[in-house]
Amino acid sequence: MFAPVYFDHNASTPTDPAVLEAMLPYLSAQFGNASSRHEYGRAARRAIDEARSQVAAAVGAHASEVVFTSGGSEANNLLIKGAAACLKPGLLAVSAIEHPCVIKPAEQLCKRGWMLEKLAVDADGRVDVGHFAEVMARKPKIVSVILANNETGVLQDVESLADCARMAGAWFHTDAVQAVGKLAVDFRRLNAAGVHALTLSAHKIGGPKGAAALVLDKRVELEPLIAGGGHERGLRSGTENVASIVGFGVACTLATERRVRLAQRLLELRGQLEAGLLGLGATLFGQAAERLPNTVYFSFPELDGETLVGHLDRAGYAVASGAACSSANPEPSHVLRAMGVDPELARGAVRVSLGRGNSKEQVAGFLNTLQATIAGLQRLSAMSA
Repeated sequence: MFAPVYFDHNASTPTDPAVLEAMLPYLSAQFGNASSRHEYGRAARRAIDEARSQVAAAVGAHASEVVFTSGGSEANNLLIKGAAACLKPGLLAVSAIEHPCVIKPAEQLCKRGWMLEKLAVDADGRVDVGHFAEVMARKPKIVSVILANNETGVLQDVESLADCARMAGAWFHTDAVQAVGKLAVDFRRLNAAGVHALTLSAHKIGGPKGAAALVLDKRVELEPLIAGGGHERGLRSGTENVASIVGFGVACTLATERRVRLAQRLLELRGQLEAGLLGLGATLFGQAAERLPNTVYFSFPELDGETLVGHLDRAGYAVASGAACSSANPEPSHVLRAMGVDPELARGAVRVSLGRGNSKEQVAGFLNTLQATIAGLQRLSAMSA
């Protein structure tokens, strides 16, 4: 059976066997509703409570600060829209390189009287501290800055940014979905600096899809997106996805145990990959900034990223394009546009995001295949010129 090499771990990770094993009982014999008063329900509630403690421990939070959601997108929407619903409309600031599940709800709030400011970034994708200070002087009510960018892997100094936002009186949120499991993320420390909420997601760390969490300072008042039976302290009604929540908890424990050794190995693989890419003439985005240990975002002049990704897929390597394409209006990455990257170069962007199952041999094979693929595409281009 054809099995491509998987180099797209920022999109999703393989479910860890230990996670699947922990989930299976709650997909069969342990089927109770956690709100039920009988033993079936109590067993489900105990499982959720344990998972909540595991998730909290992974990010240095208290279990009572963890609000389970269906995904990172829901958690981000809950914070942005939920906080805005409890405040008078004012200024909302998000970085220009946020995931769409932060930018889109922020844009929607403009229809409800809010003003949106997109925080500028420099050429390496770091928030421009000068522009940030200018925006904070205007007293925004909500600020959201991603901890680790999903495309470039570039890290933000959220502690310093949050401290500045705190002096402005803003609620500060960070999307930490890509950071957890790859970096040390400590909500207690971040909270002391002025971070009031962070988002994490199970399927980015070897857990199942369908489980995520908003870690929330209890001083922040939110209006729930989903009203009903009052689950999750009234912040997210709906019968809990017990199996996925259990898997989320186990994935968090495993990610914490493995993080240091995994990060070291991923850095070695990233160094091997980047050296090979530079040797082939690639442009690496965010290269001068501190980045996730597993992420490489690159482009080759005059090569289309979607085309390159398609050829690599057929050759046995699963990677991601940086373009948000549609048949009618192919657009380069909004992250690269915010960084000031030339649109033509941005359209060629390709992301490789490494994971626990990858090896030096796979990276070497990828580089050899990439070199041959580029040469083939360049020949085709020359023939059609």
